[in-house]
Amino acid sequence: MLHDRIITWKKFQPGQKVLLYNSHLHLFSGKLKSCWTGPYIVHKVHPHDAVEIHNTTDGTTFQVNGHRLKSYSEYLSPEVEKILLKDPIY
Repeated sequence: MLHDRIITWKKFQPGQKVLLYNSHLHLFSGKLKSCWTGPYIVHKVHPHDAVEIHNTTDGTTFQVNGHRLKSYSEYLSPEVEKILLKDPIY
């Protein structure tokens, strides 16, 4: 019961972007390899944590366990101020 109180349940909605955990890379782990692939788009949410996701690159749709997914948050870079440097005048 103590462990179950700490667990946070993931809720996915259709249209949400998610990342998929690739368990095959766990066998051949490398420091610079990411275990997460994606982003994918949630197409349909089934009962018992089954989620149907859509791959936007090749158009395939497949069903995975919801425990293998995590939500994808897009990083929006802030506006960067550009300073143009001119040659000094002597």
